[in-house]
Amino acid sequence: MYVVLLTYTAPLAEIDYVLPDHAEWLGRQFEHGNVLASGRRADHRGEVLLVRPMSEGKLEATLATDPLLLRHLAHHEIVEFAATRTGPELRAFNEALAH
Repeated sequence: MYVVLLTYTAPLAEIDYVLPDHAEWLGRQFEHGNVLASGRRADHRGEVLLVRPMSEGKLEATLATDPLLLRHLAHHEIVEFAATRTGPELRAFNEALAH
């Protein structure tokens, strides 16, 4: 599983202009089951995505299609982790239970 930290690198006015396209992209990622949760960071410097387990190559390719990244308005940091404790809603992604 991954936590993806998006950090805006442009003024919020530029970010706001692209947010509808980003929201559409994000909606497709939810429909495909790639993203499990998302939200704007409390300091409004970016966003956080919780992403299902997949190859890092697939994740990088998926992120490369995000309009914020395509337009160089944000950069991302990927934090990979193995979910070993989860709430019931995320039990299907608990890697400790998969074995």
